[in-house]
Amino acid sequence: MPTDISKIISDAAYQAYERRLLHQVRQAAIPHHVAIIMDGNRRFAREIGLGNVLDGHVKGRDKLEEVLEWCLEVGVRILTVYAFSTENLRRPSEEIQHLMHLFAENFRKVGDDDRVHRHKIRINVFGDRELLPAEVIEAIEYAEARTKDYDSYRFNLAVAYGGREEILQAIRDVVRDAQAGKVDPHDIDEKFFSKRLYTADMPDPDLVLRTSGEERISNFLLWQLAYSELYFVDVYWPGFRKIDFLRALRSYQMRARRYGE
Repeated sequence: MPTDISKIISDAAYQAYERRLLHQVRQAAIPHHVAIIMDGNRRFAREIGLGNVLDGHVKGRDKLEEVLEWCLEVGVRILTVYAFSTENLRRPSEEIQHLMHLFAENFRKVGDDDRVHRHKIRINVFGDRELLPAEVIEAIEYAEARTKDYDSYRFNLAVAYGGREEILQAIRDVVRDAQAGKVDPHDIDEKFFSKRLYTADMPDPDLVLRTSGEERISNFLLWQLAYSELYFVDVYWPGFRKIDFLRALRSYQMRARRYGE
């Protein structure tokens, strides 16, 4: 019984703190574009004793759905997440197959999600699709096609993505156009080059956060993060809580106010 009472008190205190944080965050400017490096699925699974570390990816998928809800609640208009890097392709084949099955399943699911259509969320997936199985590509195209006309919110997922490769591909495109006489070298500036990237039609992230305690950006949006605020939290992605999310937003707001003074 004492344990049950302690838990009730602890839960009530947590909920009160969460409500207070949410109120504080809503009093200041909300970052328009938030990017997240979702790290720690496998370590989370091992830490809590799941029978199969691959189950950590399922937990991570569920957490992403929660975070999308939090973004809608506070008014973050663009959410970009690092779902699968080109480096991840070096992982064991069993894990890759498991992840690809999850991707195919989840992109189909998000394309049919009532919440997505109700809030008019446009889904965009960027990365090297040639590295992905046909079933995943088809599922991606399904989700993108069903939401292509929406403009209230954006939900971007980087899959088979590498920041250096994105920049190199943009350079190759510019060089080809220059060789064909379509581009004058004097016209190439930051704005011009940004239009050649996957994120061409959206603003750069205001805030990028990474879970798991690692403090690096791991080849994610290297060009776009030049002026983003960075926030690192020492918790694995599936264990990421709403208060962690709200603290990240509050940290961004405090920095923004400081810069404005």
